[in-house]
Amino acid sequence: MKSVVVIPARLNSSRLPGKVLLDICAKPMVQHVYEASKKAETIEDVYIATDSLEVKEACLKFTDNIIMTDDSHESGTDRLAEASKYIECDNIINVQGDEPLIDPMLITQMADILESQDSIMVSAMHKIKTTSELKSPNSVKVVVDKNSNALYFSRSIIPHHRDEWEALLKHHTTIPEQLKFYKHIGIYGYKKEFLKTYATLESTYLEKLEKLEQLRVLENGYKIKMIESDYHPIGVDVLEDLEKVRKIIQCH
Repeated sequence: MKSVVVIPARLNSSRLPGKVLLDICAKPMVQHVYEASKKAETIEDVYIATDSLEVKEACLKFTDNIIMTDDSHESGTDRLAEASKYIECDNIINVQGDEPLIDPMLITQMADILESQDSIMVSAMHKIKTTSELKSPNSVKVVVDKNSNALYFSRSIIPHHRDEWEALLKHHTTIPEQLKFYKHIGIYGYKKEFLKTYATLESTYLEKLEKLEQLRVLENGYKIKMIESDYHPIGVDVLEDLEKVRKIIQCH
């Protein structure tokens, strides 16, 4: 089976305009995402999907694998589905264009699951260790069943620990080991055929309520296999994030 990575790279961003082209160590951010994705084993190729000629021109300096997509897409998934029409593959891993520190091993794990199991969609999560991360509505939480399939995603704290939660909030800044909370990592893998189906599904009630597109999958009765990972993403949403990433990459 053939697995590829597609990086949706939209130029316009409400919080940080033009962020996929922002400079990190003399390279545009999307190039770092591309190069990290290329390091993933079992991935046969990496593509960039964009609606911007400016992004295309910048990316042509390091790859020809650029797919121009419609500028009216409301979500990265819709852009991904359009791009998939031009790629011969079985599985697609969607890596965000603002995650220059993406872990290639996680991409490999996702591709392996799609190739070896019946899963039609896969995503990732890591254990939440601090109460500040747990309480933040920007941290999307996920709960899973015993087979690691997602049961629900929420910006609220899930699951609710009826007996221990209040004491946890009052007396701890780190979460005791016996309590398990997981943060969703926004990287997805799809069987190509399911991605086509996903793109045709209408927005659903819980998706609109939580502003979480992945709930559309669960509300329509499909499963999302979750991988537990040690990867803690630093997505670039504001200038402070950009400076963190520059320090980690250690620009010279």
